[in-house]
Amino acid sequence: MPESHKTIVWFNEVGKNDVSLVGGKGANLGEMTRAQIPVPPGFIVTAAAYFDFLERAKLTSKIRSLLEPLDPDNSRQLQRVASQVKQIILDAPMPSELADDIKAAYSKLVDIKPVGRGLVAVRSSATAEDLPEASFAGQQRTFLNVNGEEEVLAAVQGCWASLFEPRAIFYRHQQGFDHFKVGLAVPVQKMVQSQASGVMFTIEPVTSDNSKIVIEAVLGLGESIVSGEVTPDLYIIEKDGLKTITKKVAKQEWQLVINPEGGGEESNIQVPLSPESQSQQKISDEEITEVARLGKQIEDHYQTPQDIEWAKEDNVLFIVQSRPVTTIKEVTEFAPEVKAPILLNGAPASPGMASGPVTIVPEASQIDKVKSGDVLVAEMTSPDFVPAMKRAVAIVTDRGGRTAHAAIVSRELGIPCVVGAEQATTTLRDGQIVTVDGSRGMVYQGKVAKEKMTIVTDILKEQIKTKTRVYVNLAQPELAEKVAARNVDGIGLLRAEFMIAQIGEHPRYMISQNRGHEFADKLAEGLFTFAKAFQPRPVVYRTTDFKTNEYRSLTGGQEYEEVEENPMIGYRGAIRYIREPDVFRLEIEAIKKVRQEYKNLWVMIPFVRTVAGLASVKQLMEAEGLKRSDDFKLWMMVEVPSNIFLLDKFLEVGIDGISIGSNDLTQLILGVDRDSQTLAEVFDERNEAVLIALEKAITVANSMGVTSSICGQAPSVYPDLTEKLVGWGITSVSVSPDMIGTTREIIAVAEKRLGLDDKPA
Repeated sequence: MPESHKTIVWFNEVGKNDVSLVGGKGANLGEMTRAQIPVPPGFIVTAAAYFDFLERAKLTSKIRSLLEPLDPDNSRQLQRVASQVKQIILDAPMPSELADDIKAAYSKLVDIKPVGRGLVAVRSSATAEDLPEASFAGQQRTFLNVNGEEEVLAAVQGCWASLFEPRAIFYRHQQGFDHFKVGLAVPVQKMVQSQASGVMFTIEPVTSDNSKIVIEAVLGLGESIVSGEVTPDLYIIEKDGLKTITKKVAKQEWQLVINPEGGGEESNIQVPLSPESQSQQKISDEEITEVARLGKQIEDHYQTPQDIEWAKEDNVLFIVQSRPVTTIKEVTEFAPEVKAPILLNGAPASPGMASGPVTIVPEASQIDKVKSGDVLVAEMTSPDFVPAMKRAVAIVTDRGGRTAHAAIVSRELGIPCVVGAEQATTTLRDGQIVTVDGSRGMVYQGKVAKEKMTIVTDILKEQIKTKTRVYVNLAQPELAEKVAARNVDGIGLLRAEFMIAQIGEHPRYMISQNRGHEFADKLAEGLFTFAKAFQPRPVVYRTTDFKTNEYRSLTGGQEYEEVEENPMIGYRGAIRYIREPDVFRLEIEAIKKVRQEYKNLWVMIPFVRTVAGLASVKQLMEAEGLKRSDDFKLWMMVEVPSNIFLLDKFLEVGIDGISIGSNDLTQLILGVDRDSQTLAEVFDERNEAVLIALEKAITVANSMGVTSSICGQAPSVYPDLTEKLVGWGITSVSVSPDMIGTTREIIAVAEKRLGLDDKPA
């Protein structure tokens, strides 16, 4: 982790834990660069440089005096104040040493091959962006095709000023962010002169179907997709096997290309396409598969669905951005018949159904027209429309696809949206009552009743009862309260890694500074959040399972961690606790602190290779006062083949439950690196050898009175496997939040088929 005061860092110097220094975009660009994803090279002007600029120019008090009396819901006042704040920032001098550092980095970047030209993209990367429940598209400025040192400096300062765009001020006010605690970093990245480009979701963005990848593609630069100016090709790919199952080729009359005579934000020009080019497929079938493969690789790396921007130049594919999908929702496949006149038909972009009066907004300057409860209708939307979009009950646009701005923001707001309706602004009229069906892509005349859909959805998703418990896998404290409100029986896998990454320092490094108690206190703070939200349901905390390469990325980590050739089967899990009991005691201290108030916090030990190892860890815990009891359960992960062969002996040590880590167990049984794209088709939890291991783990646990669980996507991805698990007598399954309802349904069907649904739990 680079020092927090550095003003310039290169992509390969930062990763996903450096959001406070380089913002969400910068952290992801660095993380992907380190993971060998094909990212165009670049550097980042850090948030520390931005804060230093504000301090040296003495701007904070001036800006605060303008913002304090502001009513963000007053659009005209918001526009005026934002303009004043931005001008203050643009007029202030940049510190000379920072300017010199940026010029030097730009000069170095220009010389990097394969393309040694000066054009760069200068983007904004706010330190509070891309957080769950707090992410709207296009908050700050991007400058494309910037060429030359002075132009780069001006673009950097322009990005800083854009932190106070009207939409950004409004957004921070809505989210409760302090304007001066949100910093802005500026990634400067080699431009890709795209022959084709697009957006990819590694989850179906409208239905949240996790088994599909959705790709949208246009010829030329990809800005025309997000803006909604061009309706893109749509390709839908099965994630398992990467088979293309849907291909819709859209007519494209013009493409966006770099203006050879211009620079900055207005540097792209529209170039007409020849008649034969207008109807062509934008990328080849082979390239569709390759883009999807990259998407799957990125999702596997982050372990969560991703929203990805990609581009192709000279037949080489690049990834220019990735961020987590923050709009995952469980959507029932049930769609009742609607008997109402259809006014318009477009593309479904955000699910749901809502009615209201139409308000047509020709341009962003007229967003004041939109009142609470209106249906906003526009040719397309931009980030400047967001305040009005928040007041609307639904959105309809003439142009755009599922990844256009209107679609993305509507999903984030949780309101129905239909895009690409072509004639919405000319067919509909102000004040007309319509119903927008974002699941089907329809706009109906009048108000359509939706009570039946609501009732059925509730029954399907939040009222199902099963004998087999459904737990959830969680890691981020900010999600705890929201997920706890769902139809879920507890947390079956609480990962420590995210909380420790947020602490940011190696525990042994903190011990060396007599700050071990600080590590324990910060970890306890995170654990409190989960235990409180889920009380009295169990929270099964998996003790730290960082690998050596992950520990090395923490501050001080390189001093204490060796470089291993294969960290996946290296110094990790239980053996670390035995060899470094002083570090493990910090974790135990945090657990005990939380359990003083919340007795629903349990513990699970990961990657236990030997029976003696489990016994030693249990003794360490008992020596510190953590002993099994009626309200404290001790579980063990089953993820090493030795756990299967000797399970009865592991259970005799004295534990209350097992949870099968199907990812590690599958890779170790089959000898397949679970991160290998080359061997992806071999990695399958349904392999006969893996099924034998799963059955033995569950049946042996049952015979010895120990509960059994499984954590991972397999139960929600493979219904046939889930039925086997239920038939063997598994006690619970633990899945990601987006699959709670789906998994509950699968289990309910399996229990009914097996005749278990009417037996007592």
